[in-house]
Amino acid sequence: MVWHNAIKSRKLKNGKKKMLMVKGTMLMFTRHDDRPIATEALCRHMRWPLAYGATIKDGCVRCPLHQTTHQLDDGALVEWSPFPLYPPYGRLVGAMSKKKDLKIYETREHEGFIQVRFEPSKPIPVGSLS
Repeated sequence: MVWHNAIKSRKLKNGKKKMLMVKGTMLMFTRHDDRPIATEALCRHMRWPLAYGATIKDGCVRCPLHQTTHQLDDGALVEWSPFPLYPPYGRLVGAMSKKKDLKIYETREHEGFIQVRFEPSKPIPVGSLS
């Protein structure tokens, strides 16, 4: 698998978020406990850009729109659309979409850059193209 330069290490401060396109994929980068993290850029609930207003606390990222929360280590869902301003609405909106984990990408710091790598694409089974 290939590593791709995403951003200079010095440009990503602890607790800050950046949304960047890397090799055609929009990602959110953050630094948590001095460790670079890359996630898919949009909330799994309503596709809101997480770099714009999401909070990072206790090892989790929380979408500002409906408060859907995921763990930063593995993207596991912690809370799905509680919408604290009006809880019945949040439950209704949350019930209308499938609960999904947030995709987390492997990162490293190398030669002054934060790098990311993507999983290799899966081969298309023979005979499935007609």
